[in-house]
Amino acid sequence: MQWKLLDYIPFLINGVPWTLALVCFGLAMGFSIGLPLSVIDTFGSKRVARVIGAYVWFFRGTPLLVLLSLLYWGVLPSLGIKASPFLASVLALGLRSSAYQSQIFRSAFLSIESGQLLAARSIGMSDSQALINVLIPQALRIALPSWSNEYAVMLKDSSICFALGVMEILTRAKYVSTATGLALFPFLIAGILYLVLTQVGVGIAELVHRRFRIPGTVGVSNC
Repeated sequence: MQWKLLDYIPFLINGVPWTLALVCFGLAMGFSIGLPLSVIDTFGSKRVARVIGAYVWFFRGTPLLVLLSLLYWGVLPSLGIKASPFLASVLALGLRSSAYQSQIFRSAFLSIESGQLLAARSIGMSDSQALINVLIPQALRIALPSWSNEYAVMLKDSSICFALGVMEILTRAKYVSTATGLALFPFLIAGILYLVLTQVGVGIAELVHRRFRIPGTVGVSNC
């Protein structure tokens, strides 16, 4: 029986693209929403910052499984949207990540010396030009170590999409376990695949950070 399990290894490995797709789309959505939120939160009015604070509070405080269920069985159907399990999973991962990423980038903005904005203004830049050409590039470089942690967190969180039947790694491990009546081997392989993906992704992020890091900085924490 153990040898028969080896036939299922390709089936398990085929879950890797699904897992990576969840992570990549989720991170991209989180970045697309999180960065503008961090800019508004840092440089906007206090009233708007309170609204963003409520957004961050909700998505950081709601368990991912609850958020996933709320979107797939509650919010999207009530809006007349019939989303696939994959799309609902990406939305849940992306919205939750946007809350975390907004705070990562906000911390990066706050770590930049305020004198740089004044210096940009003194040479004729508008606030929007200073933001785009001076502050955001620095914030992205400072935030990179914490952002790579967000990749590792989302990679592990993506396994919860198993609840909707998305054919990622854990879902396939469960299918193999059910088909063979054995649990150790498929879930062990699933764990190894997650470990490899984590190490490879974090390693790539570290290489990028070494290439683009600002001398004298060590990144910011995810507050």
